[in-house]
Amino acid sequence: MPTAPTAAGANRAGHSRLLPRIAGLLASLLLLLLVLGAGVAVGAKALSPQEVWQGLTDSDSPAYTVVHEMRLPRTLLGLLAGTALGVSGALMQALTRNPLADPGLLGINAGASAAVVTAIAFAGLSSFTGYVWFAFAGAAIVSVLVYAVGGGRGATPARLALAGTAVNAALFSCVNAVMLLDSAALERMRFWTVGSLAGADMTTVVRLTPFVAAGLLPALALGRPLNALTLGDDAARALGARPARTRAAVIVAVTLLCGAATAACGPLVFVGLMVPHLVRALTGPDQRWMLPYSALLAPVVLLGADVLGRVVARPSELQVGVVTAVVGGPFFLYFVRRRKVAAA
Repeated sequence: MPTAPTAAGANRAGHSRLLPRIAGLLASLLLLLLVLGAGVAVGAKALSPQEVWQGLTDSDSPAYTVVHEMRLPRTLLGLLAGTALGVSGALMQALTRNPLADPGLLGINAGASAAVVTAIAFAGLSSFTGYVWFAFAGAAIVSVLVYAVGGGRGATPARLALAGTAVNAALFSCVNAVMLLDSAALERMRFWTVGSLAGADMTTVVRLTPFVAAGLLPALALGRPLNALTLGDDAARALGARPARTRAAVIVAVTLLCGAATAACGPLVFVGLMVPHLVRALTGPDQRWMLPYSALLAPVVLLGADVLGRVVARPSELQVGVVTAVVGGPFFLYFVRRRKVAAA
């Protein structure tokens, strides 16, 4: 009968696509482990592999303070923040159908930053636990504002980009004004506003983990509804998806992920823009694969930038926010230029 070979051929085709993607996930996981090792082993102070191991395992080792109390928390914070920013960037691009969507470009990080700076300057808060709720509120308000100003359901990529740019400029102007008027706030915030992992400690890592997990778990379950949403609301409903609920879930997940990452590290831009594009070349537009790939590869990019910043300016270092901006800026311009050429 002709149907049996056809079904068998479809199964073989499905397996032929599935196996490379699984292999790619495993390769991404291996790459992430290597970068995590580099984050612990490489820094402004050169240490041998034996010294690094002793610093991890022996509290009496001279390298214990450097490795266990400085590099390890910094690396774990980069892992959490990178995962949060990569997944939130993929969610934003899928929800808005805008390849330029990014928590930084659309002003969400700026909203969290403005709220945190306000909390520090006027409420005297100085810890992650104190101002993380302000970061969540700022990220949520800006995400809804940009989506509404950009046209809501009828938003186009250009309108969202313009709305995000306007909100970004306004909020960062407010941040700079507050910092210039309050010298104490300026001293506390001058590294945070650039985006940095340097001030990491295990307390911040432990407190950040539940927020990232609370945003990551529902985000990874949104792959199939987001795939349906790309077909339009009517088609998505016919496939059993609920567009309004999907959009609300994405906004909640992005708010949790971006708010927590920004509260801990400051506004890190371009990570959520670059990684989904790199992943899309490997997986195509299928969100069921893009989201887990982004969760693995975004911390690779962020931690790689952090390690590079420690090495290129020894014995000092460049903040990771500076490195990602230097790398991400040309990437963004290249992508915009490529789209213009394609449109022409």
